[in-house]
Amino acid sequence: MADRGVVLSAPGKVALEEIVVDDPGPGEVRVRIEATGVCHTDLHVIEEDGWGHTLPVLLGHEGAGTVDAVGEGVDAIAPGDSVVIGWKTACGSCVACLRGDLRRCRRPPAAPGRLHRLDGTALTPVLRTGTFATRTVVPVQGVAKVQAALRAEHACLIGCAVATGVMSVLETAHVWEGARVAVIGCGAVGLSVIQGARIAGASEIRAIDVDDRKLGQARRFGATHTGVGHVDFAFDVVGTRTTFELALSLLSSGGTVVLIGLSPAGERAELGLPELFAKRARILVSHGGDHIPSDFPQLGQWALDGKLDLAGMVTRTAPLDGWWDALDAMRSGDVVRTVLKPTL
Repeated sequence: MADRGVVLSAPGKVALEEIVVDDPGPGEVRVRIEATGVCHTDLHVIEEDGWGHTLPVLLGHEGAGTVDAVGEGVDAIAPGDSVVIGWKTACGSCVACLRGDLRRCRRPPAAPGRLHRLDGTALTPVLRTGTFATRTVVPVQGVAKVQAALRAEHACLIGCAVATGVMSVLETAHVWEGARVAVIGCGAVGLSVIQGARIAGASEIRAIDVDDRKLGQARRFGATHTGVGHVDFAFDVVGTRTTFELALSLLSSGGTVVLIGLSPAGERAELGLPELFAKRARILVSHGGDHIPSDFPQLGQWALDGKLDLAGMVTRTAPLDGWWDALDAMRSGDVVRTVLKPTL
């Protein structure tokens, strides 16, 4: 049967199409997508006319599935392996990688030219992944083998929301045991921040959101309080002027703001430098939690051990042709995550 994918072909024009998925080249793998989460980043790509990706764009970046083919030189991954696809990878040769800082690689590898529309036009996969599809091709660095016991509809969340949230706590911020934490914005990433803070042993986890439904969810995932209060770490998962300035206002002396959310184009915030100095505050930017795919097996094991709740984050599943309804449900706040289940 023909492969299919959700394609942004022109500004504002999105449709489920038949696509062509080539064999993987050297150093590449082809993955049969069994589950893919519907994330705000894909909505961002649609609303910002590709968000820097060359049109046409194959949407999706939070996927899990089974390897069905590998290219020349690939020996660490084999057909039949259960994998989670990672959009944040390391090239191994840039300045950051050469100094051993793989998490801050600025040239993540891709597998260009493997995905096409039926007319032969090359598709640009979102964040080098393209998981709103029945199959995709990615560099071998962009997959991590995970425990076969993990269900794909749970494992896929590790590839973006969960890794971004949990690793923002453990890797970007290095939250210490007993710290006080605030999380502004309690969608899928925010709930993952809350879970990361719980894993880190935070003594106080404050959930802040304008939607009371999300505050209720936050408590189920480990929030100890709702509403504002002074904290050691404030995570802004929204990325607007209002939320960023709120995060700064919550800091105790020596506190840290961690900006996670993708801000709208042109967004600005104001801060008082004397106040910043007096508080001895830090401002950190979390780029996807500074995760890399080698983190995925640990996150998967925490899920199997009951330390990380993936199943509770999946509000609903839908076939691939339910992608538009899934975006609408996300916009309305009716779901934590919708997971699409493509089938060949």
